[in-house]
Amino acid sequence: MARVFLSLGSNIDRERHIRAGLDALAKRFGGLDVSRVFESEAVGFDGDNFYNLVVGIHTELPVGRLALGLREIEDANGRLRAGPKFSARTLDIDILTYDALTGTVDGVKLPRGEILKNAFVLLPLAELVPNAIHPLVGKSYRELWEEYDQTSQKLWPVPFDWPGH
Repeated sequence: MARVFLSLGSNIDRERHIRAGLDALAKRFGGLDVSRVFESEAVGFDGDNFYNLVVGIHTELPVGRLALGLREIEDANGRLRAGPKFSARTLDIDILTYDALTGTVDGVKLPRGEILKNAFVLLPLAELVPNAIHPLVGKSYRELWEEYDQTSQKLWPVPFDWPGH
C-alpha cells in the first residue's frame, strides 16, 4: 500500500467543504492522518482567506486513478474548473507525495512543487510528519520548514472540529 499525502484547501464555505472532503476521504480510504487546519491569505489572486490542511492516507490505487477519485470529490463539492487557475475554490485536493515517487506519473507531477513554495502546505506537512524526507531535496519536512522564509506568507491555526478525528 502506498503512503500518500494530500493537501486540502477551501475559501468558499470553508468549514462545510473541508468537513465534506474529509468525510469523503475517510469513506474511501479509511483512517486518515490529519494535520491542524490553518487559515491563510489567498496566494496568486485577491480573494477570501483559505482553510488548508494536509491529510495522510494509505491506498492501493495507482496515481492516475487516485487523482481521478480526488477530482470526483472536488466536483461533488461544487468545484468549478472554468475560471482562472488561481481563483476561489469550494474544495481543492492535491496529491503532494505518493510514497517516494518523483517525476510525472499518470499526468501528476510528484512531489508537488507547492510543498517547497507555500507555507500553507509545508507547515501542516512538517507538523504531521516532521521526520519524513522530501523525495527530491533529501531533507525532512521539519528542516524544510525551519529553512523556509516564515515571514513570506501569513497563516495561523484555527479551531476546527471534525467528528472523524
